[in-house]
Amino acid sequence: METLSFLFVPLSLLATAVMAASAAIQAHRVHMDPFGATVLAIATAMGGGTLRDLFLGLTPVFWITDSRYLAVAVPVALISFALATRMSSGYGRRLRVLMQLDAIGLALFTLTGVQVALDAGITPLLAIVIGCVTGTAGGMIRDLLCNMTPSLLKEDLYATLSLLGGAVYLVMLTYLGDALAAGLGFATILIARLLVLRIKPPRDSA
Repeated sequence: METLSFLFVPLSLLATAVMAASAAIQAHRVHMDPFGATVLAIATAMGGGTLRDLFLGLTPVFWITDSRYLAVAVPVALISFALATRMSSGYGRRLRVLMQLDAIGLALFTLTGVQVALDAGITPLLAIVIGCVTGTAGGMIRDLLCNMTPSLLKEDLYATLSLLGGAVYLVMLTYLGDALAAGLGFATILIARLLVLRIKPPRDSA
């Protein structure tokens, strides 16, 4: 079975940047300083992958052996925090941007989590579960550190969409090949997540 191994690093780094940006925006919303925003961004961007590696017995975990992830997360966090301070408050603008970034990160990290599990020799069913853990854990850590109820625990299909996208990717690998299957899995999660947010938008005025 072909996989998206050749896309793994760029997708992982992009996912890291997106989740770091979402965390930095959240940090501004809850009145953290730049240092707090950076710490939150690192925990968010690295959290899902760290749990994934620990579950699979892959130690040291990925960001210990590859400094590119921290090199991406830290500057993205600081830039995003600075940009968040310039965004006009009210009408939930920051929250909408945060949730859109989170949807992209959910999709990207789910796919890379499935990929790592497959490379570790895990069965397809468990690979989907590992993908879900990778995709959802970072956002959950971000929300918990900000004293908020994680999306995972709300009625907005957060984990369900991650599982669905991982399953779509694995099934389509047989028929479409790695890149197209990854694109379809990504689109499944992202579009469905954005539709959920449109139907049931988060309520916040920050």
